[in-house]
Amino acid sequence: MHLLLIEDDLALRTALQRSLVRAAIRVDVCGDGAAALGIWSSLQPDVVVLDLSLPGKDGLEVLQQARKTGLNTPVLILTARGTVGDRVLGLNAGADDYLPKPFDLDELEARVRALHRRRAGSAREEGEEHPAVGALRYDRENGAIYHQHQVLDLTPRELALMGALMGKAGHAVAKERLFEVVFPGELEVQYEAIEVVVYRLRKKLAGTGVTLMTLRGLGYLLKADT
Repeated sequence: MHLLLIEDDLALRTALQRSLVRAAIRVDVCGDGAAALGIWSSLQPDVVVLDLSLPGKDGLEVLQQARKTGLNTPVLILTARGTVGDRVLGLNAGADDYLPKPFDLDELEARVRALHRRRAGSAREEGEEHPAVGALRYDRENGAIYHQHQVLDLTPRELALMGALMGKAGHAVAKERLFEVVFPGELEVQYEAIEVVVYRLRKKLAGTGVTLMTLRGLGYLLKADT
């Protein structure tokens, strides 16, 4: 498990990091609210432990901005604010759990592992609805393809092609099948038109870490670069 600990108290941050590392959890730390979102986005941890009282930017603001930008990492809030109102604020901002200070280290570890298990289970259940290839993710519900939480600017035909390829990631999809998906019922369209869509899509995939390959005699294949 990879955990990001966002806590400004140096003594507490150090103690928590040591304890979690001993529990075989990889831990990165951040002590500044203003830098937290950028670190969170770049590291893509499995779980975030977030203190609400941070310098530079309040923890609630960090959490709200994270959710707005598509960061869906499970979040456990740590705070000395023990009122019900503060807890409600945190949960409404997008937190998954809440632990008031002072707390027991064993309880913190147990809650972190529970969030990680919950996320892993959700990922398995949602795999069909949110297929992914490398840093690309296809959200069938809203019909968008994301690269690191940013929507790719694709035409409807490019999106149809990507959807068909991402649903069979790592496997070749026949040219005939892709033509039917991209140009449904358009009998006047030449068969070679699919190659034009592939060409344009390749240009838009540049820099994403994902390659659209041509397999002669088989079709096209989408794969993550190694």
